[in-house]
This record gives sequence, structure tokens and C-alpha cells, in this order.
Amino acid sequence: MNRPTIKHGTSRRFRTPALLTLATLLAVAAPAPDADAKRARPAATTEATAPREAGEPIMAIVSIKGQRVTLYDSEGWIYRAPVSTGTTGRETPAGVFAVVEKDKDHRSTMYDDAWMPNMQRITWNGVALHGGPLPGYPASHGCVRMPYEFAEKLFDKTRIGMRVIVSPEDVEPADISHPVLFSPSAEALAAAPTRAETAVREAEQAAQAADEAKTAAAAAARAVKPLKDSLRKLERAKARAEAALKAADKVLVAAATDEAKAKAEERQQQAAQQLGEATTQLETAKADADAKHAAAAATKEAAKATAAKKAETAKLATDAKLAQEPVSIYISRATQKLYVRRNTRKPLPDGGELFDFSIEVPVTILDPERPIGTHIFTAMARNDAGLRWSTVTIESADNAKSALDRVTIPPEVLERIGPTALPRSSIIISDEPLSAETNYRTEFVAVLSDQPQGGFITRKPTSSDVPVASSDDWNDGGFGFFFQPREQRVPAQSRRGRYGEGYYRQPQDYYRQEQPGWW
Repeated sequence: MNRPTIKHGTSRRFRTPALLTLATLLAVAAPAPDADAKRARPAATTEATAPREAGEPIMAIVSIKGQRVTLYDSEGWIYRAPVSTGTTGRETPAGVFAVVEKDKDHRSTMYDDAWMPNMQRITWNGVALHGGPLPGYPASHGCVRMPYEFAEKLFDKTRIGMRVIVSPEDVEPADISHPVLFSPSAEALAAAPTRAETAVREAEQAAQAADEAKTAAAAAARAVKPLKDSLRKLERAKARAEAALKAADKVLVAAATDEAKAKAEERQQQAAQQLGEATTQLETAKADADAKHAAAAATKEAAKATAAKKAETAKLATDAKLAQEPVSIYISRATQKLYVRRNTRKPLPDGGELFDFSIEVPVTILDPERPIGTHIFTAMARNDAGLRWSTVTIESADNAKSALDRVTIPPEVLERIGPTALPRSSIIISDEPLSAETNYRTEFVAVLSDQPQGGFITRKPTSSDVPVASSDDWNDGGFGFFFQPREQRVPAQSRRGRYGEGYYRQPQDYYRQEQPGWW
């Protein structure tokens, strides 16, 4: 398909002299309070590539103020380019995201089939990075437009799960060290592949045993099902034999002649023999039924035990496999919870990949009523101490180190994921709750509640109609879909006295898996 030729960084404006004059008069006569701020444009950013061999991008930082995007690998920045973010009323939301889907030749389903080449989605309600025209100021419907050629170059270098940080200001990563940040064990990392292979093999064996036990239990249940009717027939036969014997006894008592007595005695003997045979048959059938019921109960209990073993080993196999993936932690002051997500690398039929979210626990935050800010800590590379970490702060109620000082991660979480933490792992600490956009096919999505979100909230949240897979269904090749509830609005906590009694988006507790099904 032929594409129109577009000159990057330019825009077309068609105004008649009369319209220009009228616009000027209106601007002078009634200037908006923030007119100067709206007209102010950031210093022009040109595309740049670091003067070294670039590694795989770990994070992208979009500066709304600077109208630029910068990509970082483990050693520092590697690519930089101008962007055009959302215009007034459709602002690109500031916050924490990750790439959840990539489409080389994407067409918008919201905006007249608009071409969005080399699209890298960061929310399922339509916010993405993609190639587009750059007029030199915010002009999109909420997406982040990049130069066409830059977007094409970037598309082949990133992967699903890459962190995308949208900041109101110009920020960049800074090195940091702190006891809270994971320091993995060399022994645990070396043992991880073997541990995963063993766990997967044991899970497969347990699954086979569970299937066999289930089959045996079903066969035993089928075997005992007709016993009830058989016993009822034998009981009726015994009852008839007892009645016949009683009738023979009466005839014998009533017999008046020797001949009648002889016939009555013969009839009595036959009835007694029939009763004995019926009694024996019933007792034998009862004993057989008791044995079969006991066997059925035993096979049923065995099936339950093997099913539990299957679930246990599947969970261990999942953990062992996920231990070989970077881990992300989100700590929310708003919900006082810690969430863990890891990419399963399992592709989904509707696009993107499945993220595991089986860990959600309460977390202790010192002085929980005091704002903490939003800080993203990223493991950039291995070093002698284990991992080298960086931090990016996009809202600084507290500085990054102080934020870490205030957090106590539960020991069981540290023991479970700390020893095998890998580069690209991250810990996010924020005042914000997770956005309702966070679901089974995203990493964390969190937006700054005090920043404009026009390009985000004008789109329909996926939480109202997107099926969510339970955390362990992917092991069995299924999804066990249930639906996320719609978000609710709750009063925002005052932060540094700036926000008053506003509102932020608070997702309901849709991580819990105890009750899969319809909510």
C-alpha cells in the first residue's frame, strides 16, 4: 500500500488573513489565564543515537514537558527523539506503563481507521507509542507520536513488557543502592533452570496421575450406581419369600387331615428354602455393595489427593518457570498492598501475552498518611553485589531513598522472588492505586491522579468488559475467564495540601482468585 509522504516535524496551517486578524484581536481582547503557558513550546529535540553500540532497551521515558522520548539500555541512554503527546482535553496520562502489544501496521478502531504504524500499545483502552506527524507541540488524541522512521527502528528493538514511563517533567535514571532492592543469589540463579525442569516434570507426572485417578474414580462411581436398584430387588424377593413362608405356616396349622398336613409341610419346606436362598443372595449382594462403595470412596479420596498434588506441583512449576523472568513489584500507599507481576510469555488469542498476578499481600509503609511520591526502581544489569539499580522519580513527595526506607516488604515475598531476581526487574512505589486498566494481559498501569488524563479517561476502560484469566488456569492451557468489576471512585487523600477533596480512580480488588466465575 502506498503511504502519503509526510515531512517529519512540520505541520500545515491554512488561515486567511481575515481569520488571522480576528484570532489576534480575540487573543488580545480576552487572553486565557494560561494562554502563555499553552503557547510555550519546549526546546526542539532532534533525533539522536548514543555514540556506542546499543543494547536491548530496558525502559522508555516520555517527557510531556520536553516533548521527547528517551530509550535506555543497561548502560545509559541509547536513542532520543521528539514526540507529540496528547492535546488539551486529550492529554497523554502521566504514570507508569509497559508495552503490552505490538502491531507493525496498526489501524485505529477509534479514530476513522487512522494509520498508526509501528504501534506499541501501553494500555488496552487505546494509549500507545506509534509513528505519526510531529507539529512541534502536543497534538495527539492521547497517544505518543514519534517520527515515522524512529518508530520503525524502535519497533524491532523492543519487546512486550518493556517499561514505559510518562513523566510530566524532564527526568532521567539515577544509580541507587539500598537494602530493600533485591540482591539475588548466584547459587539460586544457577540452579533455576534445573529447578524449573524438575518442577515441570513433576507437575506433568502429577497431572497424569490425577487424570488416571479421576478416571478410576469415575469408573468406581459408575460401578456402584446400579447397586441400589439391585439391592432393592433382592430385598423385595426376600420379602416375598418371608410372606410365602408365613402363608405356608398358616396352611399347616389349619390342615385337618394327614394328607393336607403332608402337602402343607412340603409347601412350608419349599418356602423356607426360597427364603434362605433370598436371604443369602441379599447378604452377599450387600457385602459386595459395601466393598464397592468402599472402593469408590477410596478412589474418590485418591482422586482428590492427586488433584491437590497436581495443583501444588503446577504452582511450584509456575513459580520455577517465572523465576527465570524479570519480576515487577508495585507498592501502593493508597491500597496499602504489594502486587507482583511476571510475564508468562504465553501468547493470548486476542493479542499480547498473559501476565501472572498470583501474589498480592498487605504491605507495611511507615507513616502511611504521609505522601510518598512515585518512584520506579529498575535492575539495570548484574554486578558483583548482585544487581545494579537505577531510580526514576516522576512525583517526589519523598525522595527515592526515603521512599525505600519507609517500606517493609514481607519476608515471604523476599524469599520467594528475591534470590532469582534478574536484570529488568523493578520495584514501583507510589501514592496511587493501580489503574482499572491493569488486567491479566498487562503489567502495571498506574496514572498520576493530579495530572491531566484526558486521553485516558475519554476511552472506555477495559476493566468493564475484558475477561480476566485466573492465575493458575494458563498452566492447563485454558483461561477460566471471569470479568473484572467496574472501577469505583473514592475520595483522594490530600497530598502536600495540593489536591483537596478530589477523586482518583480506585480499582476494586479484582486480583483475588478464591471465587472464579461471574462477579
